[in-house]
Amino acid sequence: MTPELRQACARAVHLLTPEGRMLRAGRACLWVLERIGYPVLARVLALPPLVWVVEVGYWLVARNRGLASRVLFRRGAER
Repeated sequence: MTPELRQACARAVHLLTPEGRMLRAGRACLWVLERIGYPVLARVLALPPLVWVVEVGYWLVARNRGLASRVLFRRGAER
């Protein structure tokens, strides 16, 4: 892994598709969403301007991981 790729992976999830495409951030999440059983939702969210909203949402969560994990996974912390 190159130092540049290591830094990029620290900022966003990266995914290499079976076809050899590199996806990152929100688009990588949409690819996974489609494969785990939500193909219609993923395809709708992949359309502009919705994909831009997904990317901005990913950016916000990625830069505030600590806050996002406390808010989204509050029940797990209480156990």
